[in-house]
Amino acid sequence: MTVLRDKNTSATDFRKILREITFYLGYEASRDLQLTEEIITTPTNTEFKGSKIGEKIALVPILRAGLSMADGMLELFPRAVVHHIGMYRAKDSLLPIQYYNKLPKLQACDVAYVLDPSIATSNTIIAVVSLLKRWGAKKIIVLAAIGARAGVQKLLQTHPTVAVHLGAMDEFLSPEGTIIPGIGDAGDRQFGTMDEAPILSPMNSPVAKRKRSSNGEEEEDAVVAAEI
Repeated sequence: MTVLRDKNTSATDFRKILREITFYLGYEASRDLQLTEEIITTPTNTEFKGSKIGEKIALVPILRAGLSMADGMLELFPRAVVHHIGMYRAKDSLLPIQYYNKLPKLQACDVAYVLDPSIATSNTIIAVVSLLKRWGAKKIIVLAAIGARAGVQKLLQTHPTVAVHLGAMDEFLSPEGTIIPGIGDAGDRQFGTMDEAPILSPMNSPVAKRKRSSNGEEEEDAVVAAEI
């Protein structure tokens, strides 16, 4: 965690350490997975009664900061499906805004691992957990490298059945919703974009949806905040 916190850590090393932390968090978070019996034949042509994971697992990284975490979890669960959810946090209200969601209908999982490096205000995680519950996920586990105590408490109060596994807990949250001392913006630090200015659409939104008006012409429609 010290390397992850260090502002001088390169993007390459940040991604590597985040993957490693996620692997160990995921290992700890997999203790209660249900196993089923599996009979196989060894190279000596002898039957052996073994076991395998008996639950359908889905990895749900929150774009884009959760991408490296998905790599770490796939080392643990190479057969897991991966469903990306795109959300960003509005700077003024700190509310989550969804811009990508491809959860397949009628294909809900038994266990969903939500992957996000930081739990700050927890508004984004709360919104994602709400989506997964409506989708039909039976069990939801949140993995994060770091969390603010107030944000984690809010998450557990809103969704008391969710399990949370953290690499570290910090006590302070700035008025802007930043964990102090924290690790900074995990997405920017992973991909080396710390100095880039955001490119906005004409509607001052990172994503704009298009719809047809009554006269057949296309209009811009601002992204709507996710329901929580």
